[in-house]
Amino acid sequence: MYPEVNREIIERSKQGDVRAQYDLYRKYAKAMYNISYRIMGSVEEAEDMLQDAFAEAFRKISSYKYESAFGAWLKRIVVNRCINQIRKKKVQLDFFDDMIAFDADEDRDDEVTGLSVDAVRNAMEQLPQGNRIIFSLYLLEGYDHKEIAQILKTSESNSKSQYMRAKRRVKEILTTACYG
Repeated sequence: MYPEVNREIIERSKQGDVRAQYDLYRKYAKAMYNISYRIMGSVEEAEDMLQDAFAEAFRKISSYKYESAFGAWLKRIVVNRCINQIRKKKVQLDFFDDMIAFDADEDRDDEVTGLSVDAVRNAMEQLPQGNRIIFSLYLLEGYDHKEIAQILKTSESNSKSQYMRAKRRVKEILTTACYG
C-alpha cells in the first residue's frame, strides 16, 4: 500500500463529498492539464480531456486502492483518455515500423542550455502528432518505451525510432531558431 498524503481528501471523495473532489481537482488540475496539452496539442482539446479525465476519475475513485500515488493513478487516466480521443478521431499517428539506428546513450540525459521553455514547447508543437505524443510520453511524462508501446498498441522498436526522429526534429527546430 502506497503512503498517500491526500488520503483523507480521497476517502471523502470516495464518499461523494463534492468539496473534497474539488480540492483534489485544484491540487492536480494544472499538472494534468499540462500532460493533456502536450499530448493533444491544443488548448481546447486539452481542456476537454482534462474535464473528461476528472469526471472519469471521480466515477472510478472507489477503485483507487493506494497502490500508487493518487497523482500517478490520475495521470494514467489522463494519458489514456487523450490517446483514446486521438484514436476516436481516427488520426493517423504516423508510425513506421522501420527501425533506424539510434545511439542508446542518447537518452534522457541530454543537456539543453540557454533555451526557454517556450522555445522547446514551440518546437514540440511543430512535430507531427505521433512524434509529439511519443516524445512527450517518454521525455516529459517518464514512460519507458515498453509502456508507450502498450499504451499506443505499437512495437517498442517503433516507439524508440519515433522518439529519436522527434528528438532530432526538435533539435533541428531549436538550432534553426537559435542560429538562424
